[in-house]
Amino acid sequence: MKKLRIVGVIPARLGSQRLARKVLREFQGRILIEHVYRRVEKSSLLAELWIATDSEEVLQACEKRKIPALLTSDQHPSGTDRIHEVMKKRKGDVYVNIQGDEPLVRPEHLKILLQPFFSRKDVPVATLMTRMDPREAASPNVVKVGTDSQGWALYFSRSPIPFNRDGREPHLVYKHLGFYAYTAKALEKFHALPPSRLEQSERLEQLRLLENGIPIFVSETSFDAVGVDTEEDLQRAAELLARETNSPKTLRARVSSSGRKQGV
Repeated sequence: MKKLRIVGVIPARLGSQRLARKVLREFQGRILIEHVYRRVEKSSLLAELWIATDSEEVLQACEKRKIPALLTSDQHPSGTDRIHEVMKKRKGDVYVNIQGDEPLVRPEHLKILLQPFFSRKDVPVATLMTRMDPREAASPNVVKVGTDSQGWALYFSRSPIPFNRDGREPHLVYKHLGFYAYTAKALEKFHALPPSRLEQSERLEQLRLLENGIPIFVSETSFDAVGVDTEEDLQRAAELLARETNSPKTLRARVSSSGRKQGV
């Protein structure tokens, strides 16, 4: 396996539009970005993990919780541009962009996301998808992705893709999960490009890459995630985390960990 220095970054912009100040919203005893950070830090693949924010308030909240954080410009048009600023401060071969509003992220996501960089030489950017119920595809809040037979992205859209013209079953629709990994070279290229036509139309920054001939490899995972954009999303994430915390498997793991700490 190739030796790569992988830097994880969680962009955390305070001025979110659809759900105000969402990265600081508290549930299950933690603010949203702490939920994300605590789950991502369990991955053994990351050499470093940082919160990247445009807000002194978020920076102070992280310092209070002993979470490494960097203050970045408030002028970045996208989270990926914020990752680029981090690249100038923290050396790495691959940079992972973990959305700050994905509290159900898990180490398995990162393992699947990063695998192409270890096994292939032709991947500049990678992301994830998971199967979804076609009946949910109409929602513009859920981004869909279509790929070719080799796993390369053809298009991302807020509209249902592919369109099921004849209503035939089974009709596979894939939800795009908001995790990205970039080589340093690809990240540099992205930042040098102006926002593209399709990117501005769909409000999807990954389309800037496709429009400029930078391929994106998409791996499938069975683990879904919940992006928090609304009050309903926040409630759903809280319920799912509570269910996960109280599952028999999690409780057994806690007992086992407690026993080891006591030398049993």
